[in-house]
Amino acid sequence: MSKATSKPANKRGSARLSAVQALYQMDVGGAGLTEVVAEYENFRLGREIDGETYLDADVSWFRGVVGGVVKEQKSIDPIIHQALTDDWPLSRIDSTLRAILRASVFELMNRRDVDARVVVSEYVEVAKAFFESDEPKMVNGVLDRIARNVRSGEMDPKKEAEDSTEGKAG
Repeated sequence: MSKATSKPANKRGSARLSAVQALYQMDVGGAGLTEVVAEYENFRLGREIDGETYLDADVSWFRGVVGGVVKEQKSIDPIIHQALTDDWPLSRIDSTLRAILRASVFELMNRRDVDARVVVSEYVEVAKAFFESDEPKMVNGVLDRIARNVRSGEMDPKKEAEDSTEGKAG
């Protein structure tokens, strides 16, 4: 946990990190949505626990991601499964990675107000908070594949070049 709190983060970034932790807790411990969300809101977000300070988070973003993943998991999981290699089904992936992928795919599917590249980048950073090896690269690759399917127009290299040209002209 200490590595996750050592990086500066904005309130949405902190909400994403906390959402991944809550989803992990629900997956591994079997806790329910209402119980976990209440625990985070009342005792973790922006608070100190055992010498670790949880960063202040956008509570509504946190709630939206956690609740959205729970509500839409049956449509999220097949999308992730398709983006993984055949020898690594979703059930075989580490619980933390599963939580990261589920939260990010929820955002890619439902938060079109946030650029797909931002969603991918933010969740790669979340992965780096938990893993130091190849996992963040795996998250990046899987999310890039999913984003190209779910938000194909945003991930098109031609569009990216046009956006940067428009920004210079504007």
